[in-house]
Amino acid sequence: MKKIDSIPTNKMGRVAKLVTTGVKVGGNYLKYYGEKAVNPNLTKDKLHENNASDIYDGLKELKGSALKVAQMLSMEKNLLPQSYVEKFSLSQFSVPPLSAPLVRKTFKTYFKKYPEEIFEEFSVDSINAASIGQVHRAKIKDKQLAVKIQYPGIRESISTDIALVKPIAVRMFNLQGTSDEYFQEVEDKLTEETDYKLELQQSEGVRKACAVIENLKFPTYYPEYSSDKIITMDWMNGVHLSEFCKSEVTQEKRDKVGQTLWNFYMFQIHKLKKFHADPHPGNFLVDKEANLIAIDFGCMKEIPDSFYTPYFEVSTPASLTNNVYFKEKLVELEILKPTDSTKETEFFTQMFHELLTVFTEPIHKKEFDFSDPIFFGKIASLSEKFANDKQLRKMNGNRGSKHFIYVNRTFFGLYNLMFDIKAKIKINDFEKYLA
Repeated sequence: MKKIDSIPTNKMGRVAKLVTTGVKVGGNYLKYYGEKAVNPNLTKDKLHENNASDIYDGLKELKGSALKVAQMLSMEKNLLPQSYVEKFSLSQFSVPPLSAPLVRKTFKTYFKKYPEEIFEEFSVDSINAASIGQVHRAKIKDKQLAVKIQYPGIRESISTDIALVKPIAVRMFNLQGTSDEYFQEVEDKLTEETDYKLELQQSEGVRKACAVIENLKFPTYYPEYSSDKIITMDWMNGVHLSEFCKSEVTQEKRDKVGQTLWNFYMFQIHKLKKFHADPHPGNFLVDKEANLIAIDFGCMKEIPDSFYTPYFEVSTPASLTNNVYFKEKLVELEILKPTDSTKETEFFTQMFHELLTVFTEPIHKKEFDFSDPIFFGKIASLSEKFANDKQLRKMNGNRGSKHFIYVNRTFFGLYNLMFDIKAKIKINDFEKYLA
């Protein structure tokens, strides 16, 4: 795999890369429409495949928050053509790594020493490379270690990347009025992910708090071998969750992993009110005994009670059958606004009632089979319906509390992981850990 010797960090450099990518995508469309004129039956499959490759190739060289966007989109299986999902999924744990000289330079800059001066053994070739940093294997005495090194200039480029994405997102999602708090929420979380001292603290906090959960493992972290740009932890043996999902394993093991993953998230959300908000396969391993290993806590989301309470009240069966109460909760969640017209109020009430009726189906049952294609078919149908809704496009899409961004992303990502695992679980099993 090609290695990267430098990353564009200034605004002009990153804009130039995005412009180059845009030119390639434009060329793909010209080629498609030229071929379409000759062959009216031509589908967009090849166009999607070419665009996905060109966009991903551009983002992977930028790394940081630009690549994080691709990572987040890869979890939205029902919102993107399959070619985009497949290509963007590579950003979860497989992108071109930094070259050995840049690794040593980065280590020297942030740790004031070269890696071989600290570790008895250190592999200059990374094991995994992703959006914010890459992982190297190291050893001290009998400890097998994983050393994550942050890419240079990532934190400094976040504001630039958000500024580039903002006007596109405002236009795509019709975010009329102020949407600054949404983008600030994303920028704050991305900035937190570049603070490895904070990640170390969060990792240790989650590890201790979740020690009661069966079949769940965490690495131990080493502050003495960590800094604000480097974090060192135990090397954990296992396969990425995506590899586990594709392998030939028993249903018993699938259910065990799925139940552990579900309990882990429900415990964090309902007990800690602070949770791991980056549910993608690259953040989880599975060992030979089908234990789940959580390895990345850079992105954590805290839920204030003012949001937690109405968020879970609005989706109860009682709420869904009481229109007055349901609307009250939508107001509390900032989905319905005092300035809404009667038409807007009724439209968004109906829309969110339809969404919540489907989306909360699993939590209203004692057991749920996440391999059920009918359930995920309903989600896909709703996604397609609202993506093509001309009336929705005319409405102000600036809806809901900023807390929806990461809470909904987490639930949607969790559902997708559970579907990939094909697990049948007990929904309320996590409650035994709440006492």
